[in-house]
This record gives sequence, structure tokens and C-alpha cells, in this order.
Amino acid sequence: MKSIEVHNMKDAELLEEEERLRMRLYDLRAAAVTEKLENPKELGGIRRDIARVLTERKAREIAQTSGSKEA
Repeated sequence: MKSIEVHNMKDAELLEEEERLRMRLYDLRAAAVTEKLENPKELGGIRRDIARVLTERKAREIAQTSGSKEA
């Protein structure tokens, strides 16, 4: 997932995407314990995707609070 894709998502979509990514990360971690992963680099990719989503959510939160203080 690219950062521009995350930037174009709506707030509700960001929440859903974060939840989906966290569930995928949980599933991969559980699979890593019981069996060898097909692509272990996927764990890092999903963590980065979660970070992108969280960064965008925080940026929007900051933009809202700074916008409301100016008015």
C-alpha cells in the first residue's frame, strides 16, 4: 500500500483498514509460531502499512484541532 492510497481514504475507511491490517498481522504472527511463513517480509510490510494509516489519522486529527482553534 502506498501512502497516496492511504491519503485518499476517508476516515471510516482508515479505521476499517487499520482493523483489517491488525487482524492480518495477528494471523501472521500466529502462523509464524506454528509453521514457517511463506514470506516473512510480509510482517514488516504490514507493520509499515499500519504505521502509514496511523500517521494519516494523526495528521488529520492535528489538522482538525488546529483548524478549530483558528476559528
